[in-house]
Amino acid sequence: MSAAVTFVHEQLTAVKEFPKFKAGDNVTVNYKIVEGGKERIQSFRGDVIKIQGNGATATFTVRKISEGIGVERLFPFASPNVDSIVLNKVGKVRRARLFYLRERSGKRARIKEKRF
Repeated sequence: MSAAVTFVHEQLTAVKEFPKFKAGDNVTVNYKIVEGGKERIQSFRGDVIKIQGNGATATFTVRKISEGIGVERLFPFASPNVDSIVLNKVGKVRRARLFYLRERSGKRARIKEKRF
């Protein structure tokens, strides 16, 4: 019974294909913004500091420094407003939650790029 329900649920909710990324990666999230009757796409580029949840409630947090001030934004994976996600750099980190970046600034807040 539950297998049939999950099958129908997967068919109805169109899940966009995003690149595989993890905490420490630098991504650009292209997000739809509605202002009045107009709709535009705004890009938010920064480092992923955490990914949480699973299924429909999964979200990821992106942090960037804008004019010397840290800005964090939470994006749901299942949101229809997330237009696309572009993976810019793969970061070399040793943990899944990078909250220590909040206390750091300048060179100390940089994440090394993983070389392949």
